[in-house]
Amino acid sequence: MAKNKLVILLYDLFCRFREDEVPALGAQLTYYLILSFFPFLIFLLTLLSYTPLTNEQVLQNLVHLIPHSTYTIIVYFVEQLVADRNQTLLSFGMIGTLWAASRGVIAVIRGINKAYNEEETRSFWHIRSIALFYTVALAIVIIFTFGALVLGKTIGEYIFSFFYMPHIFSLIWDWCRYVLSLCILVFIFAFLYRSTPNRTITIRESLPGAILATIAWVISSLLFSFYVNNFADFSSTYGSIGGIIALLIWLYISSIIIMMGGEINASLLFFKKGKKKPERKRFDGRIAFWEKFLRDLL
Repeated sequence: MAKNKLVILLYDLFCRFREDEVPALGAQLTYYLILSFFPFLIFLLTLLSYTPLTNEQVLQNLVHLIPHSTYTIIVYFVEQLVADRNQTLLSFGMIGTLWAASRGVIAVIRGINKAYNEEETRSFWHIRSIALFYTVALAIVIIFTFGALVLGKTIGEYIFSFFYMPHIFSLIWDWCRYVLSLCILVFIFAFLYRSTPNRTITIRESLPGAILATIAWVISSLLFSFYVNNFADFSSTYGSIGGIIALLIWLYISSIIIMMGGEINASLLFFKKGKKKPERKRFDGRIAFWEKFLRDLL
C-alpha cells in the first residue's frame, strides 16, 4: 500500500514538473535572483556593519557551497563595495536596495501559487510587503546564523573553560554547528512555503517540502562546487565571465529545488484531499503505463 502511494506521488511530481513548467519557472526565478543577489548582498553588508561580525567571517562560510570562481567574484564585489561605499548613501539607499532584492521572493510567490493552482488575488502592496518582510527576515536569519557559527564557538569555549572541558565543547560544537545550519534552512523554507501562496497552509503541511528542499540544496551545492572546482573549467569556455556563468547555473539549480519543494507540499496536500490538478486530465491515459513502470522499477 505504501509502495503504491509512493508510485502515485512520484508520478504526480513528474507530471507537475512538466505541467507547471518548473524548468521555465526556475529560469525566471534565476533571472530575478541574479538581479536581487548583489542588492541583497549590499543590504546584508549594511546590516553587518552594526554587528561584531566582519565581512570575511561571513564569506568564509560560503567557500564550500559555491565554486571557487564564483566565490572570487563575490569577494571582489565586497572588497570594492567596502572600499568605495558611502555609509550615508547606503543608509538612504537601503530602501531602494531592499526593494530590488525582494523581486526574487515575488518570483517564488508566482511559482508556488501555480503549484497550488491558485490565482493571485492579493493586492500589489500586499505581495510587496510579504516579499520585503521575507527579504529582511532572511538577512537577519543569515546574520544570526553566521554569528552563532563564528562567535558561538568563542563564547562556548570561554564558558566551558570554567568547567575545564573546552575540548569537549569543541567536539560538540563541530557537530552542532552543521545541525543548527540545516535546522535554520528548514525553518526558512517552511515559512516561505507557508506564507507565500495565496491560500492557508499550516507549518506541518509546509515541512515535507522544506526538509527535502534543504537536503537537496545542500547536497547539490556541495556536488556542483566539487564538480566546478575539480573538473569543469568555465574560464576556458567563457573567459572572464566564467565565474558569473557558474553563479547562474548554481542559482538555476537552487531555483528548481525551491520550486520543487513547493510542488512536493502541493502534491501531498492534493493527494491527502483526493484532488487532482485540472491539467492532469490530458495525461490520464498514460497513468496506468507509468504506474506499472514505476512499480516494476521500485
